Amino acid sequence: MKHKMRGADFLSLQGLSGEDLSDILTEALRIKKEGTRGFRPLSGKAVGLLFEKPSTRTRVSFEVAVLRLGGHPMMLTDLQLGRGETIGDTGIVLSRYLDGLVVRTFAQERIETLAAAADVPVLNALTDLCHPCQAMADMLTILEYRGGLGGLRLAYLGDGNNVANSLMRSGSRLAMDVVIATPKGREPDPSITQESKELAEKHGGSLDITNDPVQAATGADVLYTDVWVSMGDEADPEHAKRLFGAFQLNEEMLRMANDDAMVMHCLPAHRGEEITDAVIDGSHSVVWDQAENRLHAQVALLSVIYG
Repeated sequence: MKHKMRGADFLSLQGLSGEDLSDILTEALRIKKEGTRGFRPLSGKAVGLLFEKPSTRTRVSFEVAVLRLGGHPMMLTDLQLGRGETIGDTGIVLSRYLDGLVVRTFAQERIETLAAAADVPVLNALTDLCHPCQAMADMLTILEYRGGLGGLRLAYLGDGNNVANSLMRSGSRLAMDVVIATPKGREPDPSITQESKELAEKHGGSLDITNDPVQAATGADVLYTDVWVSMGDEADPEHAKRLFGAFQLNEEMLRMANDDAMVMHCLPAHRGEEITDAVIDGSHSVVWDQAENRLHAQVALLSVIYG
């Protein structure tokens, strides 16, 4: 495991097997319980954080993760990217100074271009297509509460966005039964859907795409939602409310799920829109543990890449 990923980029979950992902989750569980035990693979190393989109959890958790492994995180601001320097040229130059780059950007092609030009590991901290670090924390949280992942029904309600894409990729590798419920026209990426369906069948799970939120929520072990309007798409929030209103994660929807269902949200939450106060603050919610687990999952990921 360490040999395969050491020094590698982490641009999506596509290159990982179910065994690879399970190994990272196992290490994350251990780190959460025991700490790093003096393991400092980033000692003397500087890791740049290049964030072209706003961030709370991803930025802070990666900064702390780098520090816990002995490294120095550097938040990169006011770069020449704003004046037209190409992302490829930026990758070449930054890899001459830094030992790694954590990048939060727009198109997936942008981070792939940077990674192809850079000579140091590049980690995806969110693109418009996928959010692999979030999915790792999500799987870690479910594993922590349930002791396993295979056979669990995860229902995602809302927009078929980057989070939905990464939930499909992770759940399909871990033998889960994943259901993605979106309004018509807001389904997740077709190529990732097809890839994940094939992997789900291979690993003994399933993937279903539906426009019926009640169907998705019925019998769910995990109910998951995200904001209706993603970063950069805030032009018409009232239209989003009309489009997604039936997909709100509320007490009625929670009653459709299993009695011990877990409620998850990757945050930030727009309370009263995609989720109600009663649900996010209720006894089924694991949202705050989920947020904390961003840190532990990313410490494990960095340990594998730099260990």
